[in-house]
Amino acid sequence: MRRISILGSTGSIGTQTLEIVRNNGDIEVTALAAGHNTVALERQIREFRPRIACVWDEQKAMELKTAVADMPVKVVSGMDGLIEAATEETAQTVVTAVVGMIGIRPTIAAIEAGKDIALANKETLVTAGHLIMPLARERGVRILPVDSEHSAIFQCLTTLGAGALPMDWDANDRKQLTKILLTASGGPFRGYTRQQLQDVTLEDALKHPNWSMGHKVTIDSSTMVNKGLEVMEAHWLFDVPVSQIQVVIQPKSIIHSMVEFADGAVLAQLGTPDMRLPIQYALYYPERRPLPGDRLDFWSLTGIAFEKPDTETFRALKLAYQAAETGGTMPTVFNAANEHAVARFVNHWIPYLTITEMIETAMSAHRPVPDPTLEQILDTEQETYELLRSRY
Repeated sequence: MRRISILGSTGSIGTQTLEIVRNNGDIEVTALAAGHNTVALERQIREFRPRIACVWDEQKAMELKTAVADMPVKVVSGMDGLIEAATEETAQTVVTAVVGMIGIRPTIAAIEAGKDIALANKETLVTAGHLIMPLARERGVRILPVDSEHSAIFQCLTTLGAGALPMDWDANDRKQLTKILLTASGGPFRGYTRQQLQDVTLEDALKHPNWSMGHKVTIDSSTMVNKGLEVMEAHWLFDVPVSQIQVVIQPKSIIHSMVEFADGAVLAQLGTPDMRLPIQYALYYPERRPLPGDRLDFWSLTGIAFEKPDTETFRALKLAYQAAETGGTMPTVFNAANEHAVARFVNHWIPYLTITEMIETAMSAHRPVPDPTLEQILDTEQETYELLRSRY
């Protein structure tokens, strides 16, 4: 029996993870954590019977505790509760599907407790990869990617002698991998000019052409911020220099990513845009379980097109590369500025193009700290929020 804890259980990744649990008889959910959706969390508690359930908001946690008083579950709240869910004693794997930098502390705690990480919280590596990856190697913990692009790269890398996990590679394995080709759909505004983007609404930004995702990730996809975060995540996950990670637009989302090897061979992972596949692969790696759903029909597939990303119109991707190359606390500024800007856009307080403008403003004002501690990372996050509140 596999035992897992799910942080972010009521979101898109969390609910699809529970669908996989539902369809397989050998996974036990020992802990669930959610932000505010106690109605959905109560349903999940009654179905999956975890030992621990966490709600971020303390008042809502008290309400949930009353609602599930008939269930043998411990209800906790806040960061302490999130860490308790991440370190639940019997869990072997923690699915980190919370959105934002809130995922850093529980991920570190889970690694220190010896849990494998099925990683869907990219901000953890974007801002603290220099802390997370060495800690995982030290504790012998596996970081298994859940993002479709990183899972695709991970699957392609199984051809290396030591396998797909960089912590297991030797010098020869590292030399064989020469480039990561990170694919992007281009989002709902592919081909737009900056003038066209001036009138974009929230509703427009939430209409992703291929994937069904949460609001934050969908908006990040439309600005290309998401792809920039994925570049930084890939850098840490696969121990590859940022200069060897190339973004390629593949509008149909059929090729989920590719890797190029030293002999010029390129391997790609293809499939329908279904997030259940990378989630299930992370939970059962290296086994491939049957998964119901659509399959690619190559007879009806007329072609697969590729484009170069437009980094002048979608400047966030260029800014992400700059942040990654600068390193230190600059990726934290990029991420925090985007989180703040997206929240304001969702509340209709700023126009669409101001999202990227706010990222650029914050990065221009920041003096990066090299090799920051966790406290310095979190301080930088707050400083970024304060700067943007004072200017917008």
